[in-house]
Amino acid sequence: MIPVTAPQTKPGSDPSPQPGSKKLSNFLCFAVYSANLAFGRAYKPIMDALGLTYTQYIAMVALSEEDDQTVGALGERLFLESNTLTPILKKLEQTGYIQRKRDPADERQVRVSLTPAGRSVLETDPGASLIGATGLGDDFFVVQQAVARLRDNLLAATQRDKA
Repeated sequence: MIPVTAPQTKPGSDPSPQPGSKKLSNFLCFAVYSANLAFGRAYKPIMDALGLTYTQYIAMVALSEEDDQTVGALGERLFLESNTLTPILKKLEQTGYIQRKRDPADERQVRVSLTPAGRSVLETDPGASLIGATGLGDDFFVVQQAVARLRDNLLAATQRDKA
């Protein structure tokens, strides 16, 4: 693991990492990783009250944006492999929140849609209370866009490396 951010410094000091400085607080990847874990902890009581996991919830949110997706397309949007996504979708189908059906044009494909019960869960906007919990205020959407840009840049870099 290579530090990809400068250590936190005082104003006016040199922001460049010091040679041999391997403090965990210097790793941008750890800051993002640990923030993800913190989000998971913050979402857990909300999701537990709904009988959902966070991954089930975001799958439903993705379906609310574009219904009747293939499992493969949904997996790409969520950065999940089908062997991880399929059990999540089976559970959501058992709870009555989604419907899975074979694509009539290509029987190999499974299409996924929200049910009215699934839509009603999302109408309550269960994650809305966490916006305030971030403490970001007006910077919330700026940070969200910066993290999305970071993700996209890293994905683009890994695609270039494969080519």
